[in-house]
Amino acid sequence: MPTAGFLYPGYSAEDDYPAFQRLLGSDVTLRLVHTLMREDAHRVDALLDVGGPDVLADGVRELTAQGVDSVVWACTSGSFVFGWDGARSQVAGVRDHAGTPASSTSFAFVNALRHLDVTRVAIAATYPEDVAEHFVAFLGDAGIEVVRWAGRGIVTAAEVGTLPAADVLDFVAAGDHPDAEAVLVPDTALHSAGILDALEERLGKIVLTANQVSVWEGLRLAGATAPRDGLGTLFRAGADMAEPAEV
Repeated sequence: MPTAGFLYPGYSAEDDYPAFQRLLGSDVTLRLVHTLMREDAHRVDALLDVGGPDVLADGVRELTAQGVDSVVWACTSGSFVFGWDGARSQVAGVRDHAGTPASSTSFAFVNALRHLDVTRVAIAATYPEDVAEHFVAFLGDAGIEVVRWAGRGIVTAAEVGTLPAADVLDFVAAGDHPDAEAVLVPDTALHSAGILDALEERLGKIVLTANQVSVWEGLRLAGATAPRDGLGTLFRAGADMAEPAEV
């Protein structure tokens, strides 16, 4: 059975992963371990520490002891703040320690967009604007045009994890733009497993959330590429990619 492993920083929306497991069914397995978060802050220096090699190496050791076929660093801001090349090196370190295919949420967004042939996006970010700007730059390095972006200014993952579904629906809808083919919601601290189809129905277009693309990427790397319903356009499109981003 394909088993995808996830390194998840701290505690905020980790219960999205059991929710995804229930929605996916029993033919795949998701395993998650919490990595150290010395400071819960959407601030660049704190995020560089959250995604540091020592922190991830500790998490990988715990995760691989459970037996996994892939590993995803399930943190968007703790990967894109390193820049494209730094995020690639980060994933390489995880892959070397795990001995399995590996990726991160930032690259999962890129791969999801490539798979869906989307090149113009809007970003509805929970982060402060200076952090969100790093995600805009990361996507630019991947050839993705950001037609609109906004940061909500929430400093801690813990606070993001408390946002109710109705608030998330309104927040994401407000971040849309007519020229965007999709809206990206880049924070794994945000609960989204139960509202993916509702988000797309509200906006009338593709919506990609951080935990959604992380799970999709983990399953893709583990070899589970069949289309699935109930988890948005991305999962309905399957995960059999010809040219994923090289990480």
